[in-house]
Formats: sequence, structure tokens, C-alpha cells
Amino acid sequence: MYNLLDGLKIIEASSFVASPTAGLYCAQFGAEVIRVDQIGGGPDYHRWPVTEANGSLYWENLNRAKKSVALDLSSPQGRELLQELVQATGQFITNFPAESFLSHAKLSEKRHDLVTVRVMGWADGAPALDYTVNNAVGYPMMTGVGPAPVNHVLPAWDLLSGAYAAFAMLAAIRRREQTGEGSEVRVPLSDVAIGTVANLGGIAEVLHNNANRPRLGNAVYGLFGRDFVTKDNVRAMIVVVTHRQWANLLSALGLSNAVESVETKRGVSFASDDGLRFEHRDALYPLFKKAIAALDHVRMAAMLDDVGIVHSVYQTMLDAAHDQRLVVDNPMFTAFNANPSGFSYPAAGAFGTIPQMERGDAKGAARNGQHSEEILSASLGLSSGEIARLIDSGIVGIAT
Repeated sequence: MYNLLDGLKIIEASSFVASPTAGLYCAQFGAEVIRVDQIGGGPDYHRWPVTEANGSLYWENLNRAKKSVALDLSSPQGRELLQELVQATGQFITNFPAESFLSHAKLSEKRHDLVTVRVMGWADGAPALDYTVNNAVGYPMMTGVGPAPVNHVLPAWDLLSGAYAAFAMLAAIRRREQTGEGSEVRVPLSDVAIGTVANLGGIAEVLHNNANRPRLGNAVYGLFGRDFVTKDNVRAMIVVVTHRQWANLLSALGLSNAVESVETKRGVSFASDDGLRFEHRDALYPLFKKAIAALDHVRMAAMLDDVGIVHSVYQTMLDAAHDQRLVVDNPMFTAFNANPSGFSYPAAGAFGTIPQMERGDAKGAARNGQHSEEILSASLGLSSGEIARLIDSGIVGIAT
């Protein structure tokens, strides 16, 4: 945790991954993020993975460092309270529909400098999920060896959209500081996905070739890189990204003469051309596969480390959770006991490191409605009697 955004208050009304991620990133850099949910939790409150007691490990990690207000959002008064909180605060992150009771036009009637960041499915307002957007842009048809499409399990477009939404919030606030004007920034998953494809050259590539990229399995497109298995049956990914690394890899594995023979037969030189190494992978991969299969992993890793070759073994996620470098000794993680689920485990803080600042510990997730009384009093000036009446009438929920 860092306090770069200390003093910035944001209301978040959202669910699932993308929109809560935007609020999480802001909170990890010090913003006071107040998540408003339905009393008893929204549609993602018990989303898997869950503990035996049905506590969502997913929910409590996407909502760390946030405060929680619980309202009956099915009631007119509950919705009005959420609108008032947004208007009193001035910054709002949501994935509610653009034309709902939380439309920017409606909210900005009483707060002209309001900044709203709205995560959407499609730009036209149609619903979409990470997995359906991913199918639409073509990546499952490039993954694996085929012919069937392969869905990835990482919700990449949700995560990119969340990060982009957090960036958009700060950009819109900067514009407001310069002009005094509020704005709504809409971040559709579909645009994040196809825009990323375009930024990586994918749209230009398929139009230039009038064809789709062939499926490569675990090979890296345009570089020398793929998975190999060592003598002791350890599978490792090896990738060459510089010409010096290529020369060092040949030397380390004793393949200089064998590769030179391939170059002579095919009339090419691999020394300074990534593309040629990729194009002629049919001749190169067998040479490397044989050389690596003759080495145990410890020996191979030491050889590659000595000459600066990028490599990594394949691990399960359970392996990663016990990995010293990734988790156990990583200062990004804090051993955290006070989780709503009751399960204790390392919790991630801010991904970025600021060497000039002391890193604060990761914070926990609030229980549903834990801060309802505090926020309604501080933000809306409601008296304790008024809040008690709202609680008794079922409009406001509190953690029990």
C-alpha cells in the first residue's frame, strides 16, 4: 500500500472483475474507495473460489482496502442514497448500465463536475463477459494446437479493462482540475480487447496476409522460444530475445556447429534475425530438444543463468503459492489473518514498488455493510437517529 492518492474519495458500485479491479488499484495507491452493494451482497458476493463456509476468496481479494456500504438497491430510497453518495463524493466507478438510475446524465444534474468511469460489455450497451469478448477477437482460435478453440482461464480483458478504468479515472480528474468540467469515461471490454489486438499489430497482420496466424502450441510467435523437457522430466520454457542471447545459447548447449550446418543447407544466417529463427524452427527445435533432453534441470538452469538466457519451469498454481521468490519472500505480500472468509493466507498489495517510499501492508476486505453508518454520517451528514431509522426499515445494512 502507498498513499499516492491520499485524499481522493471514490464511490464504487460494481460486481465481478473489471470494475472492482479499477477500485482495488486506486485503493492500493491510497484512495478511499467506498464500495456500495446490495444488503447481503451483490451477485458476486459468493463467487467461487469459496471456503467450506461459502466465503468467497475471490470477493475478499478484489475488495481489499475498500470500505463497504450496504443499501437496499431495489428500493427507491436505497437508490436515492447511492445517488446522493456519488454526488457528494464526485468520483464514481461502476459497471451498472449506462441508462440506469446511475446514468451520468442523471447523477451530474446535481454535481456538474462529476467524474464517472463506467466499465461496459460492448460499446453499444449490450452485455458481454471476458470469455465472450475473447472469443469474438480471435484468440481462442490461435491458442493450443487445434482444431478446436481453446479458451484461456485468465480473464485478461477484465483485468486490462479494470487497469484502464483506473487510469481513465485519474486522467478525467486531471482534466477536471484544468477545466472544472466533469465527464463520463466509458470503457467497454470489447474495445479494450480489439484495441489491444490492434495495438499488438494483430489487425494489420491478418489484413496484410489476408489470413489468420497459424496455431503454434507453446511456441512464441516471431522468436525462438518454446517448451523443452530435461533429462529428469522437468518442462521449462526457454525464450531468446536478443542476438547475444542466441549466440550464448548455442555456446552453452554446444550447438554452434549443428546450427551452422542448418544455416549452410538453407542459405540463411540466424545470428541477427529473430524472424529466420522462427521460420526455420522445424530444423532448429529438434536440435535443441535433443541437447536439453541430455541435461538434468539443475545443470541446464545453471548453464543458462551463467549466460543470461531467459527460462522458467512450468509450475502449478499451488507450486507458485509456495514459491519463495514469487510469494514467500516477496514484499508485495502481507500475511493476513483478518479476512471475512476466516481463512489466513498471504494478501497482495500494490503491484508497483516505489523505492523512495516505505511500502505499507496490504489491507483487508470489509464485511458487507461494515462502514454504512460511518459513510452515511460523514458523507451525507445523516444523524445517528436517521441512520438507525434507515437500518430498522431495511434500507441500510450493517455488518453483523
